[in-house]
Amino acid sequence: MSAERDAIDLPQTRLRAMEEADVAAVVEIEQRVYPFPWTAGIFSDCLRVGYQCAVLELDVITVGYGIIASGAGEAHLLNVCVREEFRNRGFGRLLMTHLLTLAAGAGAAVVFLEVRPANTGAVRLYETLGFRQIGVRRGYYQAQSGREDALVMRRASDAA
Repeated sequence: MSAERDAIDLPQTRLRAMEEADVAAVVEIEQRVYPFPWTAGIFSDCLRVGYQCAVLELDVITVGYGIIASGAGEAHLLNVCVREEFRNRGFGRLLMTHLLTLAAGAGAAVVFLEVRPANTGAVRLYETLGFRQIGVRRGYYQAQSGREDALVMRRASDAA
């Protein structure tokens, strides 16, 4: 049998810079996942001001995205999300690794993020990537019943 006939057509993942044309797909994911989602305008503003914005695609499906702001030797992860039906398959790790590479390439020596304590899957992922809790921001997130705290996490960048 030839190698061509034996080849399996596996889905291809691709990480690339987010473009304005991606905003609708990103907002759709955002609205499905978060009770208080970012708007299309916020994502467009992130692109306009030059934040590093990435999308992760599986074939033609946008499965995740992330936004990181870098400056003055630091980076701050502003938003990262994977479609619920694609979670626990390594896509979040792949996206985070890419974002950390972008931060290092921008000269960030340290990366910060906030995460809801109840988002235990994300907290575990961040810890396996070297993030450590350094504080708590009281009432940081809007919640159904008022406000919710955020864990503040930090890790040294690969550029450090």
